[in-house]
Amino acid sequence: MTRDLYARHRAVLPDWLALYYEDPLEITHGEGRHVWDAAGNKYLDFFGGILTTMTAHALPEVTKAVAEQAGRIVHSSTLYLNRPMVELAERVAQLSGIPDARVFFTTSGTEANDTALLLATAHRRSNAILAMRNSYHGRSFSAVGITGNRGWSPTSLSPLQTLYVHGGVRTRGPYAHLDDRDFIDACVADLLDLLGHTRAPAALIAEPVQGVGGFTSPPDGLYAAFREVLHERGILWISDEVQTGWGRTGEHFWGWQAHGRSGPPDIVTFAKGIGNGMSIGGVVARAEIMNCLDANSISTFGGTQVTMAAGLANLSYLLEHDLQGNARRVGGLLIERLRAVAAQVPHVREVRGRGLMIGVELTRPGTDEAAPEAASTVLEEARAGGLLVGKGGGHSTSVLRIAPPMSLTVAEAEEGAAILERALRSI
Repeated sequence: MTRDLYARHRAVLPDWLALYYEDPLEITHGEGRHVWDAAGNKYLDFFGGILTTMTAHALPEVTKAVAEQAGRIVHSSTLYLNRPMVELAERVAQLSGIPDARVFFTTSGTEANDTALLLATAHRRSNAILAMRNSYHGRSFSAVGITGNRGWSPTSLSPLQTLYVHGGVRTRGPYAHLDDRDFIDACVADLLDLLGHTRAPAALIAEPVQGVGGFTSPPDGLYAAFREVLHERGILWISDEVQTGWGRTGEHFWGWQAHGRSGPPDIVTFAKGIGNGMSIGGVVARAEIMNCLDANSISTFGGTQVTMAAGLANLSYLLEHDLQGNARRVGGLLIERLRAVAAQVPHVREVRGRGLMIGVELTRPGTDEAAPEAASTVLEEARAGGLLVGKGGGHSTSVLRIAPPMSLTVAEAEEGAAILERALRSI
């Protein structure tokens, strides 16, 4: 049955629509932190639909909210007042840390970043954007244009002039040998030099932890230091929280808070986990920025009632059950367990991450050369052992990405670590 579905997939869908595994997997249902395939095999899910199933599969509170809302009305567009949208916007605005915040809902993180770029360029009257090397911001034309990851950027054509800054990757590149303070100073000096050679950009867009790039991040405080430079010049700071938001990193509710010394970002984008699988994205910005557009706009599907009901129920569950705290506690145990394993596996260059956002970088033993074949081997062996993980990495890197639902238990973390250990030892 799966082979037949794969053949049908190949016949009607694009060749560039990537699938994991030599024998692609059809997931039919899930519960908690587990999913099942069409053959009835059960897997512990350590990737959550690319960090999207944030709380749990088939979470009763969310499925009930969706069913009840669907029984009333599914959709009406933003041309009409929408109570669930207003209620979720109020909660997101309050949680954002941005003063006088306004919220606009979209259907994805790509569309959220697209909107942020529109707002920043319109507000600043500039089409120049600063972005980070190794970054990823989505698959739309404008988002691809600012993505600093060749593997996810299929064209050099763009409506934007993009300038790439150092700092998103701590352990590679020309500043990797420096200590944290000197690393930040060097990146700030690079930014200042770059700004001396160009007209003032509209904004810097940055992921606090680079997701597709392999869960890399700078030392705490880098973006605070950048913000001081940017603020002096009126340049906006956009924090792409599509993967880092809602407490996944454990230590903070938003990734930018590790860099909050100079105040919050001007714009925050979010998506993925807030819907727990429903299509929700969004932008939070100060009112003067959000309201700068001088033409009408709507969103046909952004903020639709059924997704907003899911988001409200999911956010309530997250906060009431302190899943941020759980991500910190269980994620910390999982990272230490994987680091102990890595010390005995020559292919593992580094285990890094925060909370339940963990990267395991693989290289050829004794070198810094990427080992994509090793990553593929581990992906397959982990699946055979009943564990689903992701892959990522930027320039010449290969990384396993681990991001389970944030309700992961200690026992499940131990189980997953044991399966991953066997898979790593199989390289």
